[in-house]
Amino acid sequence: MTEPAVDLDLLTRWVREFARVIGENAGYLSDLDAAIGDADHGINMQRGMTAVVAALDESPPADMTALCKQVGMTLVKSVGGASGPLYGTFFLRMAAAMGSGDSVDAAGFAKALRAGVEGVVQRGRAEAGDKTMFDALAPALDALDAVLAAGSGLDAALTEATVSAETGRDATESMVARKGRASYLGQRSVGHIDPGATSAAMLIAAAATAFAAGG
Repeated sequence: MTEPAVDLDLLTRWVREFARVIGENAGYLSDLDAAIGDADHGINMQRGMTAVVAALDESPPADMTALCKQVGMTLVKSVGGASGPLYGTFFLRMAAAMGSGDSVDAAGFAKALRAGVEGVVQRGRAEAGDKTMFDALAPALDALDAVLAAGSGLDAALTEATVSAETGRDATESMVARKGRASYLGQRSVGHIDPGATSAAMLIAAAATAFAAGG
């Protein structure tokens, strides 16, 4: 069976699924943020993803690069706090890595995701163990690359990436925050799961769900 290509339809399904999951979990994300931040991560992300879906409905992008640019710019404009620039940069860097074709293979999609995460690192200057979204995204991409390198398909790779993202998310509970508002708490940030890592894990899980449905 030939591995299905990643195209505009699949990417759109992913973005819409992420918006759905964020909408369902906005309260939970804000509750997490209440413990170590401004208590608005869920509200901000829901506002941003609602705006993303509205933009998709109003002006459907012509190709994958245009989609990622539209999502990125919408998030930068509509999401408050650090999340807008970080998630916006993620999608804008993905856009730059997508190329001009109508689709990419699994390796091309993984490369675009990696470019997105590198953009997040450059923007937020986060490292592993800082208790940020990077602690979910980095292990997810490593797992994705490993499964693809072993010869499995993108569906299996995204499933494994989701597990690794959620493991990374859970590991933030024992970390001392070193970035953002949570860093002001020092040792008091221990015992709380990072809200950014949580929404980042949702991003990867949404891809797994959307691609499994569309593959």
